[in-house]
Amino acid sequence: MHARSIVVPASTANLGPGFDSLALALDLHNTFVIEPAEQGKEISIRGEGSEELPRDETNLFMRSAERVFTYFRNWPPGFRIQADNQIPIRSGLGSSSSAVIGGIKAACVLLDEELDQNAILSLALELEVHADNVSAALLGGLVVVGTHEQEVVARKIPIPSISVVVVLPDIHRTTSSMRNLLPTRVSHADAVHNLSRTALTIEALRSADYDLLGWAMTDKLHQPYRSKLIPGYDAVQQAALNAGAAAVTLSGAGPSMVAFAPSNLHEIGAAMRAAFLTFQTESRSFVLGLDQIGTQVGDTA
Repeated sequence: MHARSIVVPASTANLGPGFDSLALALDLHNTFVIEPAEQGKEISIRGEGSEELPRDETNLFMRSAERVFTYFRNWPPGFRIQADNQIPIRSGLGSSSSAVIGGIKAACVLLDEELDQNAILSLALELEVHADNVSAALLGGLVVVGTHEQEVVARKIPIPSISVVVVLPDIHRTTSSMRNLLPTRVSHADAVHNLSRTALTIEALRSADYDLLGWAMTDKLHQPYRSKLIPGYDAVQQAALNAGAAAVTLSGAGPSMVAFAPSNLHEIGAAMRAAFLTFQTESRSFVLGLDQIGTQVGDTA
């Protein structure tokens, strides 16, 4: 087998009201080049996280590949992985989901085996609790997701190509710590709010109706709790709206914030960064299109 590449997109999950059930794949990628070796397992990393991600069997990519080897009861003698990471870690942009899907796909390539969508997502859920992120990373586009025990049901909903601006503040919050902020019970009214807004968010994205999106992309289940740990969240959100954004929401559990608008995305990103600076917080921004394809496996150049 010659070297093969696995390209996995970033993702932004929840999309406001769609807590743990909606995600978009974005045009920002981690690329994993895999080739067989006579013995041993070697991973090299460049780009995002290269200074801190482990290079042994505790690496999430390696653990995901190992899960597939165990599934097929077949272990290759050795392999080498070169990871080129564009997705910032701990950003709310699905970097861990990218590693999980990349590891599963790489293992299938090494073993010359195939797994269908359901099997991939079921294995991924053992390693990554965010079924929305892994589904978007695998399928691309807008996905709606449901889970029951280890079963994942994911469907891709066709929407027109859009672009968003993502602003990542220089603060460090783990996804687990952000999830621990959430209440164990919610009111009936809050649940109904999110159910109706989730359906309308899907329709707004499907029809590119930014007025509807601005009304629908509100949440009462997770953002009121998580946003309190992001300095200046309300001011940054308002700065984006003032600059022309139709809707602004956390990306996943944060700390990234994502703004939706039909135009002026660079100006919106600049306004958001300026607002963060008033709270002594540096940030960086990305203007990203929609990845409609999802994970791709191909030959190296």
